[in-house]
Amino acid sequence: MKKRIYIAGCGGMLGEAFYRQFRDDFDLRCTDIDLNEPWLSFLDFRDLNAYRNDVQAFGPGFLFHLGAYTDLEFCEENEEETYLTNTLAVENAVFIANKLNIPLLYISTAGIFDGRKEFYDDWDLPNPLGVYARSKYMGERFVIENAKRYLICRAGWMMGAGPEKDKKFIQKLMAQIKAGVSELHIVNDKDGTPTYTQDFAKNVRVLLDQELWGLYNLVCGGETSRFEVADELIRILGLQDNIRLVPVESSYFLDTYYAPRPNSERLINRKLTLRGLNRMRDWKTALKEYIEEYYQDYL
Repeated sequence: MKKRIYIAGCGGMLGEAFYRQFRDDFDLRCTDIDLNEPWLSFLDFRDLNAYRNDVQAFGPGFLFHLGAYTDLEFCEENEEETYLTNTLAVENAVFIANKLNIPLLYISTAGIFDGRKEFYDDWDLPNPLGVYARSKYMGERFVIENAKRYLICRAGWMMGAGPEKDKKFIQKLMAQIKAGVSELHIVNDKDGTPTYTQDFAKNVRVLLDQELWGLYNLVCGGETSRFEVADELIRILGLQDNIRLVPVESSYFLDTYYAPRPNSERLINRKLTLRGLNRMRDWKTALKEYIEEYYQDYL
């Protein structure tokens, strides 16, 4: 008998990776409010009774709670909905996991830090700047303080799942390149750490297999910046002679991206490394694999 995993909020970038990495060895029930894959079933995890009944009926050995609003501007403008989705739904997951006495996986983010330090390890104290960051940090706090067994894994700048599901930096650049731009304006004052969804899911599996519960930073290796990521992307695509990168300050995009963002979101996988379980590859290696696998015919 395969072990069962219930994955809530599985329709996004990260859900695609978890489905791919776990489907062969586990019996999965994958749910979301957006049924964009044949392997998804409908569930709104903000509805505690519906969530609890569906998880109980499946009888899993693990509960993965993945979904969240991640558009910072949307979150600033829709506080109540953000807290309902990103915080209270996490409390729902904790209640359910505790009742069934199963471990809970919660996904947190590098965005919960204020960016005043250059690097943040697993034990640095978060200080969220905006609604999105606060909603995620309050979810993290509730899990730590109330869940019996849990894994909290903090991701950085997410990349994965390709043009259909990637809503983040890489896809935004790829869409502009596909549209034929000759110049890309890239911020030069934001530092962080990319996280390839496939590597992330694989490393979660390592922690799960070892039953080493707790809180972990889980990002690719190598500190970087938005500008350097864009530069590497252009190099991978072989478009150095066709596209010019123009460095700009974040204020250049203030009309579009007005939610507060930390200047540095660089995480260090200190706990993973100390335990000898850091399987996260360098971000340049992961980015190259991502583009080759998911964007083969895109341009």
